[in-house]
Amino acid sequence: MKKTEKTCKKTRGRLKMAADGKPEAQANIRDEKVRTQKRASAAKDKSMRQTGGAGGALAGAAAGLVNGLFGGGGGMIVVPALIYLLKKDPRHAHATAIMIILPMSIISGLFYASFGSFDLASGIPATIGVTAGGAIGALLLKKLSAGWITVVFSIVMAAAGVKMLFF
Repeated sequence: MKKTEKTCKKTRGRLKMAADGKPEAQANIRDEKVRTQKRASAAKDKSMRQTGGAGGALAGAAAGLVNGLFGGGGGMIVVPALIYLLKKDPRHAHATAIMIILPMSIISGLFYASFGSFDLASGIPATIGVTAGGAIGALLLKKLSAGWITVVFSIVMAAAGVKMLFF
């Protein structure tokens, strides 16, 4: 028996084997799946590289203004802008928003610290908690569907608004 052939237990016939030891037909199907995934990934990368132009810049400026004025909340502008203006998938919108908000928050934080508005006693423990929560949230983001992410984000934004207005 050749190295590229193997006896099939069910039929006692011989099957040609691919280099990885799987029957050749399975190897062909697997190769086609890999090619399809690569094409889909390339299309997604192209979509993600598209810029938002003036709409993206305007949304970014609004998010910066909100973040600087209120000490946070830029994500309430950035996420919907990425989803509805730039047509991004909610998972990518949330992940991209974090990368957009990070430098914006650092700049705002430096200004607050220079004004003497940063409370070290509560700021350091909160930073530790936010870091741990951010890591857990990023892991959950991969597991939740885009629909659930949108629902949860909307509920959190609405609940924060109600709390701020009435409690």
